[in-house]
Amino acid sequence: MSFMEKFYLKGKKAIITGGAHGLGAGIAEGLCEAGAEVVIISSSNRCIEAAERLTKAGFLAHAVQANLMKREEVEEGFNKALGLLNGKIDILVNNAGIQRRHKCEEFPMEDWDDVISINLNAVFQMCQLAGRVMLVNGGGKIINLASMLSFFGGFTVAAYAASKGGVAQITKALSNEWSGRNVHVNAIAPGYMDTEMNVNLVNDESRNTEILGRIPIGRWGTPEDMKGLVIFLASTASDYINGAIIPVDGGYLAK
Repeated sequence: MSFMEKFYLKGKKAIITGGAHGLGAGIAEGLCEAGAEVVIISSSNRCIEAAERLTKAGFLAHAVQANLMKREEVEEGFNKALGLLNGKIDILVNNAGIQRRHKCEEFPMEDWDDVISINLNAVFQMCQLAGRVMLVNGGGKIINLASMLSFFGGFTVAAYAASKGGVAQITKALSNEWSGRNVHVNAIAPGYMDTEMNVNLVNDESRNTEILGRIPIGRWGTPEDMKGLVIFLASTASDYINGAIIPVDGGYLAK
């Protein structure tokens, strides 16, 4: 195998949660473009439309709808996706996530539970389910989506910050146990991305100016900016990278 061939994902089987829109859609497209067959798991039926778009573009893509707040549906969704991939999984991307904004003293516990359920509990459960298969089958790649809030606390987003801090630590813990058994676990920490989740920030002139003032590259990120690192971490070219939390932030953390 030539060095460049290490980046190819042809014949690889991938599952991505939350791949119907935003960063997830870009990641799913990138995996397909690199040659992988992809199953998109999403709580909404938008995953069906996303898979159809990829299929029409000539890629191998499938959809599974599952409520990731419910543990039984997480497992059912994973098993359905695994069935669509003929029982094989080489790549798992935990991208699904939600946001709730409240002052800490007013944060409703129902909203806290919802964020932790999807952003943290479902991530660990998906890792566990995929890991069980990968460990038996000889290896695999797990890529979790962390956040800038894996590094700092933010404002009015206590649940999100807690969940993304947890994702970073889960990534390290899994890597400690599994990397020696050829299951490589890493996380990507997107910076400020121009997606639906951040639409309020993008449209807030004061906050937009403040954020852009700290991003050396001078712009918000896009789903396209995620593709290269995801493909790298999903490929054999990254085999010696384990337990890393890698920012994709235009230089935000460096300033």
